[in-house]
Amino acid sequence: MSRNYKFLNPDGVYFISFAVVEWLDVFTRNEYKTILIDSLRYCQQKKGMEIFAWCIMTNHVHLIFRSAGEQKPELLIGDFKRFTSKAIVNAIIENPRESRKEFLLEQFLKAGNKSSNVDKYQFWRHDNHPIELWSNKVIDEKIDYIHNNPVEEGLVFSAQDYLYSSAADYAGEKGVLENVIVVK
Repeated sequence: MSRNYKFLNPDGVYFISFAVVEWLDVFTRNEYKTILIDSLRYCQQKKGMEIFAWCIMTNHVHLIFRSAGEQKPELLIGDFKRFTSKAIVNAIIENPRESRKEFLLEQFLKAGNKSSNVDKYQFWRHDNHPIELWSNKVIDEKIDYIHNNPVEEGLVFSAQDYLYSSAADYAGEKGVLENVIVVK
């Protein structure tokens, strides 16, 4: 993690983004996005993660969260990334319909070989770029940025139509991830 980006306040609300190594488009398959959603749900229920906004793009994730449990935010995100990394790589290995399997595993293996703290496959890039959100104006700007990401990428015309984000929650609808804290 860069010296410029750190989780300094354990009680802070943070905006983070993290990407798949080489910015590979892994999340074009719903089953891999489901692993992320289930893991976020687990972190909410068992680890004290409060989620204010989120979005899964084809090769990266945006998240606004706070660690309300006993775990520091960097440890909470580290656990999340470690678990999802293994779960998604295993899902790719076991997926008989994954036409990109050899290519993806080769890329994860190359990245893992370059990293001293990875056993075999590295799925996520090491950086998170945590930014503590210190005002309602900044929080609103980051939420808008997160929710407009799928619109900017041409995935949907309207942010709330994108299933894999909290935009529906902010539009007064029910999103796929429960217990999102909507900031008004």
